[in-house]
Amino acid sequence: MDLSGYRDVISSLPEDISCHILSFLSTKEAASTSVLSRKWRYLFAFVPNLDLDDSVYLNPRNKTDISTSFMDFVDRVLALQGNFPLHKFSLKIGDGVDPVRITPWIHNVLDRGVSDLYLHLNLESEFLLPSKVYLSKTLVRLKLRFGLYPTIDVEDVHLPNLKSLYIESTHFEKHGIGLSKLLSGCPMLEDLVLDDISWCIWDFASVSVPTLRKLTFCWEERDEFPKSVLLDTPNLVYLKFTDTVAGKYPKVNFDSLVEAHIDLRLLKPILINYHQGYGENDMVGNATDFMMRICNVKTLYLSANTLQVLTYSCDAIPLFNNLTHLTIESNPKVGWQSVPGLLKNSPNLETLIFQGLIHKATNKCGDVCLCYKPREEILSCLSSSPVKFIEILKFGEISDDMEKQIKYFLETMPNLEKMILYYNTSSVGNVIAVSSRLRRLVSKVPSSKCIVQLISDNLSLSSTVSKDGLLFFKSTSPV
Repeated sequence: MDLSGYRDVISSLPEDISCHILSFLSTKEAASTSVLSRKWRYLFAFVPNLDLDDSVYLNPRNKTDISTSFMDFVDRVLALQGNFPLHKFSLKIGDGVDPVRITPWIHNVLDRGVSDLYLHLNLESEFLLPSKVYLSKTLVRLKLRFGLYPTIDVEDVHLPNLKSLYIESTHFEKHGIGLSKLLSGCPMLEDLVLDDISWCIWDFASVSVPTLRKLTFCWEERDEFPKSVLLDTPNLVYLKFTDTVAGKYPKVNFDSLVEAHIDLRLLKPILINYHQGYGENDMVGNATDFMMRICNVKTLYLSANTLQVLTYSCDAIPLFNNLTHLTIESNPKVGWQSVPGLLKNSPNLETLIFQGLIHKATNKCGDVCLCYKPREEILSCLSSSPVKFIEILKFGEISDDMEKQIKYFLETMPNLEKMILYYNTSSVGNVIAVSSRLRRLVSKVPSSKCIVQLISDNLSLSSTVSKDGLLFFKSTSPV
């Protein structure tokens, strides 16, 4: 408001700009502006984005009336907009909304050329998406989340402009065939997210999309494993993959992969009763074919589960010639047996990131840590490591074992230039105490040229130990 002249500056904006501003609000909020003045009365009807969420109507004392009110509101909004072109339609509903009302809403927005369609249908009754969804020529982004009856049944699929597909908590009526058919009808698909898709019950799971650039697959831990998984994505550059190791990988094509986040898990056959031919202590599946195909990556994240897989379910660790950034997640129940092989097979590695240093100590932990071995008996692979930067995340209170590990890195890694430790604390005194302890530690390794820095994001404070052992503090907040 221009208080000097009492002029409403916002209302004087051109209508297309006002509509653009309203497009960032939920549809209910945008509709509430209709009471401001005559000019605003129908302006929200020309907003190109509709964001409809029945939870904003919920009242536990009278759910039926609230659901009816929401459904009537959606009908009025769509009727008021008429055939006005639509860019985005987001619909989030729970049980209580009549499924019969949903299909006409979807048909309405598809007929108006919607490009972004987000459907979160948490219904307690069975509902199949109308076939028109799979035959849209205008859809560019499609996001589907389902409730108790998460079924997708596809017959004909032709989505010529779809670039992004997100499917969560569902199963396909025709199992792997249904997914393959859906993907084959998306010739321009670049970004695919499959979250909680139960392909472990399929005899054969396949993602074969030559145009795909990003793939995210997440299947949380179950007492099952996929039997056969094919991944043919020659142009994929980003992969985030969470799954149990499959029985086999007949084809894996990641020729263009640049960044990968891998969380593979082992499964012992004793947990299941429908697979034969394995000993009680054998691990089901073999991850060799999968791991060998990610060898071109430049940035790699490996969970603690994956370290186990590399130890027990992989015939050999790949040669990572292009790898420059490696992140390793530590877990007190998992050893580092596979870490030496990873470092030896990463000749161009520059940055090594540990999500914690605490791991299971074994006499097979290799030579990247001390564990049970006396220092003089170790000829460490770290002595030939090209790593220049180490980052240690989730760094808590420094212990004697942790101090020895840090000192070991400083002593044995000749190319190390900087080590950063991220300390999660709200106490300045803790930062000062740990920094002083690090200073004493660095002074014991005079041969090291590495700068050690302790950063506390909670305090926006960092301390740096210089090469001459001096201690500096500075704020990490932007000025």
